[in-house]
Amino acid sequence: MSTQVASQFDSLVRRSYRGYVVGALGPLTALAGVIWALTQPYRLTLFHPIGHGFWSLLAEGPLLVVLVGVFFHLVLAPGLREDLGQAELEEHA
Repeated sequence: MSTQVASQFDSLVRRSYRGYVVGALGPLTALAGVIWALTQPYRLTLFHPIGHGFWSLLAEGPLLVVLVGVFFHLVLAPGLREDLGQAELEEHA
């Protein structure tokens, strides 16, 4: 196997690995929020809203973690993956 083919294969493996890691951060964060909500349901004031205002119902820890994970996955991760791909192409050029 020539070194050129080996280096191209190595860059493809590395790029896809980094892309998968960046792509998995959002869903893993959202999953952590769901697990947190399931393990500590008393933190969700939606289940007992009496005596709580609008903002305390809106700003619940587990729900915010899920929202951050979804936001990262849908908004930030595609651009990060694209930047990673371009940086690695420039690195190997």
